[in-house]
Amino acid sequence: MKIDKAAIKAEFQRHDRDTGSSEVQVALLTKEIEALTAHLKINKKDTSSRYGLLRKVQNRRKLLNYLKRENEESYKDLIKKLGLRR
Repeated sequence: MKIDKAAIKAEFQRHDRDTGSSEVQVALLTKEIEALTAHLKINKKDTSSRYGLLRKVQNRRKLLNYLKRENEESYKDLIKKLGLRR
């Protein structure tokens, strides 16, 4: 599955040249996690992809903890937009 990174960046960026803010990174990781989850439902024995999925989930968790600590309002908006359970 191809992920349209440009569309995700355009939706979550703070300004027109923003590509690395926490919001953008979390949104990209969320879409990658969704794609990997769909892949693993079909390919149950693909352990290397499972490890990659776990790394992405852990990285997203770290970024969300940072965002909550630094800017709670932005954190709440992001969680609502992405539909995450936290």
